[in-house]
Amino acid sequence: MSRIAMVVWNDFRNDARVLKEAETLQAEGYQVTVHALHTPGVNAERETLDTGVRVVRVARNPLWKSHKCKMPSSTVTGNTSGPKVEAGPIGKMSLSRQLLRIGARLGTHLGLIAQMVKSRPDVVHAHDVNTLPTAWLAAALTRSHLVYDAHEISTGREGYASFRSLVGCIEKRLMPRAFGMITTTDTRAKFFARAYGVTRPLVLQNRPRLSAVERSQRIREELQLDQPWPIIVYQGGLQQGRGLERLVDVAAQVENAYFVFIGGGRLETVLEDRTRSMKIENRVRFIPTVPLSELLHYTASADVGVQPIENTCLNHFSTDSNKLFEYIQAGLPVIASDLPEIRRVVNEHELGILVPAGDSSALAAAINELVRDPVKRTRFSDNAKQAAEPLSWEAQEHELTILYRRILAEEDHASAHE
Repeated sequence: MSRIAMVVWNDFRNDARVLKEAETLQAEGYQVTVHALHTPGVNAERETLDTGVRVVRVARNPLWKSHKCKMPSSTVTGNTSGPKVEAGPIGKMSLSRQLLRIGARLGTHLGLIAQMVKSRPDVVHAHDVNTLPTAWLAAALTRSHLVYDAHEISTGREGYASFRSLVGCIEKRLMPRAFGMITTTDTRAKFFARAYGVTRPLVLQNRPRLSAVERSQRIREELQLDQPWPIIVYQGGLQQGRGLERLVDVAAQVENAYFVFIGGGRLETVLEDRTRSMKIENRVRFIPTVPLSELLHYTASADVGVQPIENTCLNHFSTDSNKLFEYIQAGLPVIASDLPEIRRVVNEHELGILVPAGDSSALAAAINELVRDPVKRTRFSDNAKQAAEPLSWEAQEHELTILYRRILAEEDHASAHE
């Protein structure tokens, strides 16, 4: 049985994409181990999922192993990828603290490498650029094949300006050494091929598994919403550049509708304060991050899904996002920013209304249109239900297994000629 070592820079509790890839390859007959980060008191250092996928976690901060250094509870913030420790901008730290942070991170990477080498993998699969050097070194030490899975264009991400040159250098040097490359959209695949002179990566969109989720009153009951108004839902990380502050402002312009944010992140307090200051907290509500297994049940209890992402960087311009496909699986009409990859999905399947990214007036008009027109909502909802199967993970996962068969066939061929 061929062994696959996947590596992620999170605790692998809510990473839907990595979980689906691991499960697909495990079901194909490979032994998949996901190497992730361990936070004491939050997750287990080792576990085996029901699907047979193994998880091995390395301390996010090696000092947490010491009885003298406990995790500061006030520094953990919720998000869609699990707990995240906020250390603050490096420039504002003392030199000793900077060195301690760098040393701790280096220790974590070395721990991940050690665990991957110990597992003797045939393939090392790096998820995103922050694990690429670690995965490359582990692959070199074990003489195994490297796969690079770029979930984002990290040289063009919101908030990554100070790291752009370093990220570009890492990808330019290491991407050509990968035996297989994967990304999330056609636009991103074209970018990587042109930017680094590599073969165009395989595209695996961020689609959920096909789910027979039934419509319910979950949100309405949990939040005790007493009016029969439509529920407008946004789900995902509450982060900069996603149009969320604008969405709160728009809520004040839309009567007879509830707006519900599901998720956590850096803007959570900002959005809640903004809602209170506008005196619309009775119509704009918040639900913390929910488990992946429960998420679509919440989604299916809403009436419209919104994706108001802003065109602030290349990464946003090239996205289609998890939430768009989650809305489709839940049978929701969609209101989304008119960006290339989102446009392709929404227009091809007639799923809803596109609005210019960053245009608050257009967003308000689109939401008002669907709030006031239940017939149109039903038509878009029916289209979403029809699109759910062709836009599911199951409809594309065979591409991943084909890639792995090719990579391992090349390894068998090389071994036969040694």
